[in-house]
Amino acid sequence: MRAILRWGLWYPLLLALSALVVVQIWFVVNIWHWADHNPESTAFMRARLEIMRADDPRERLSHRWVPYRRISVHLKQAVIAAEDAKFASHSGFDWEAVQDAHQRNLREGEIVRGASTITQQLAKNLFLSGERSWWRKAQEAAITVMLETLLTKRRILEIYLNVAEWGDGVFGAEAASLYHFKVRASELTPAEAARLAAMLPSPRSYPPGRDTLFLQKRTADILSHMHYARVP
Repeated sequence: MRAILRWGLWYPLLLALSALVVVQIWFVVNIWHWADHNPESTAFMRARLEIMRADDPRERLSHRWVPYRRISVHLKQAVIAAEDAKFASHSGFDWEAVQDAHQRNLREGEIVRGASTITQQLAKNLFLSGERSWWRKAQEAAITVMLETLLTKRRILEIYLNVAEWGDGVFGAEAASLYHFKVRASELTPAEAARLAAMLPSPRSYPPGRDTLFLQKRTADILSHMHYARVP
């Protein structure tokens, strides 16, 4: 009887652990596949489309994949400068940036700065929901390690630039370049690239032609640091 009771207590835990292992294997298999196959969509893209179609079932995302060589080096430099200056050298996490962000948030008394790397942002966009929880952050960290282990830095940046959001329903560098500047991603100037990078934290706030003092200053700051960026 005691053995049955003990099994009854352990069985749900073993079941949960088995499910967790299966999910992690699923993540690994997908990431391994994406080493040389392009993801057709991401969890974030699907969630955004669902919200858009709640208002209009005919809505579609604007997204067009382009290979790494057809994305302007200026955009690669700008995004690294804006989002993750140590992208080429870290292993998925920028611990110095995490510490700096923590200290600043403590001083401000609220979360005013994050420290997510490009790889962490890609992990979230590919697989996870927008909820904020310790469990989701732990899963994001695990996926980040998988991405850094199974993909090259060049491939991580290529996927990121092709799935990042740059407007309401606008995803990827090619769609963003056409949407905001009516040029291909390969044709972006340094100033245009810096402006796109400046939009990343709040992409739906900037429809084509909208300008703000913050966007001007942020664009100028990125433009002044772009040439320091190490592009894989």
